[in-house]
Amino acid sequence: MAVREICRLPGDQVLRQKAKRVPAVDGSIQSLIDDMVETMRQRDGVGLAAPQIGVSLRVVVVQLPDEAEPLVLVNPEIVKRSGQREVVEACLSVPGYAGDIKRSVSVTVKGWDRRGKSVRIKATGLKAQALEHELDHLNGVLFIDHVESPDGLHRVGTEAEADGM
Repeated sequence: MAVREICRLPGDQVLRQKAKRVPAVDGSIQSLIDDMVETMRQRDGVGLAAPQIGVSLRVVVVQLPDEAEPLVLVNPEIVKRSGQREVVEACLSVPGYAGDIKRSVSVTVKGWDRRGKSVRIKATGLKAQALEHELDHLNGVLFIDHVESPDGLHRVGTEAEADGM
């Protein structure tokens, strides 16, 4: 396992590309997942998508503070959304900023787990928000794209203090 460098705007174009589907979960994907989890934890993130470490593959990890194990999803897609709520969101790839955006109250996501087994996850609250955020990364979308007005983007702390998903 290794902590990887986080890609950041404006320079890292991988953040704006649609990530490729993973054909099969093999040893290289297992290593990628391990590195993603370690990187997310080291940076105190709630989630991380493979493009955020420069790998254009459809893999995400999410771990809320009260959860013992991370949720790993390969080739995830949202199949259902319900409700809408306003949240303040930040991102490891956009350090020093937070934005007022709208996210779903609940989402249902399908994909594969880290063993390649099909899974379906229903999430609410912060977990739903984190899943939407990370799946956006797989499509080249960042939270700043959801900010509706310039007043909705806020400078927060220093780059070293900024946290995110």
